[in-house]
Amino acid sequence: MKRNPSDTRGRARFHAFGLALRQRFGGRVQRVSIDAGFTCPNVDGAVARGGCNFCDNRSFSPSRRVRLAAVADQLTRGMASLRKRYKRVDGFIAYFQPATNTYAPVEQLEEVYRLALAHSPEIVGLAIGTRPDCVPDEVFDLVDSLAADSYVSVEFGMQSRHDETLAWMNRAHRHGHMVDAMNRCRGRRFETCAHVILGVPGETEDQMMHTARAIGVLGVDAVKLHNLYAVRGTLLGEQVEAGEIRLLERGDYIRTVIEFLRRIPPQVIVERVSGDAPPDYLIEPRWCLEKASLRRDIELEMERLDAFQGDRFDPDWQDEPVEPLPTPESILRQIATRGRLPVFKVQAARTESCSQSDDQPGDSFDNSSAS
Repeated sequence: MKRNPSDTRGRARFHAFGLALRQRFGGRVQRVSIDAGFTCPNVDGAVARGGCNFCDNRSFSPSRRVRLAAVADQLTRGMASLRKRYKRVDGFIAYFQPATNTYAPVEQLEEVYRLALAHSPEIVGLAIGTRPDCVPDEVFDLVDSLAADSYVSVEFGMQSRHDETLAWMNRAHRHGHMVDAMNRCRGRRFETCAHVILGVPGETEDQMMHTARAIGVLGVDAVKLHNLYAVRGTLLGEQVEAGEIRLLERGDYIRTVIEFLRRIPPQVIVERVSGDAPPDYLIEPRWCLEKASLRRDIELEMERLDAFQGDRFDPDWQDEPVEPLPTPESILRQIATRGRLPVFKVQAARTESCSQSDDQPGDSFDNSSAS
């Protein structure tokens, strides 16, 4: 019996990341987070200090993070952990996640990215988290060359279409930087992803839907949606604890996510529909810790509404003109004068330690984990 095209039973309500990866690679592919010791230009003074008001700034100082390990060691441990969690994993994406992972000379970026790609045949690609104001042309040229042989995704911390929201966050970039970055991405072989935060104090429903519409104009391949949450040790956390700021309730967030998804193009991959933090650090909202049930309820509500991603997308909608803004000179100067990434220092110390131990009777070293 032929299926009725109007029958929506069994259709996915949105273009989920897991399914997109299965379709691309033919099996389960998981991300493994890597910390190379990058910092951010709104932390070190290149464009601002203090970092984003919602981030624990200590996490952006390499000396205050969890002790760094060599790239190979991070990947080996992460891959082993994921194999224990899932019955089968068919491949891994090395995810440069903490801080701004293009904030170094391009020679260092190429070195660390290639270390990750060469670690194991099971590494099928890279994901690189960064800011739209920290991607000069030579970075895009490098990433494009890597994408000739491997899957590569560049994730931009867009966060909002609205400059006043970005200023409130202390992002120290503007939407014009996102416009410029995406203009320079067109025709490249790598994928692009935009991170968006919903529920920022002062942003109206119309403004959040404006951001959703802007996703289609920008032409990103994927989007990550995050609820604004407050953690200890941040300015936002202090304001929430003092009762100065209230965050979205669970039901309001579900409704906002659904309306957002309905306005973005149907082919855009939805990599995430919520964010969370370690329970010991999270202040509010506690409901974001239950990610699985939150996603289920989003899907159930979409079913009740008979809503689908993109069913309110308007391909003819045009955004207000925005001047493209290039990578600031202050960031370019900082990149040109910075020293070696902390992970390389760890790698050098590790190699030296292993060489010394090889000379000792009875000592052994597993070369399979060397990067």
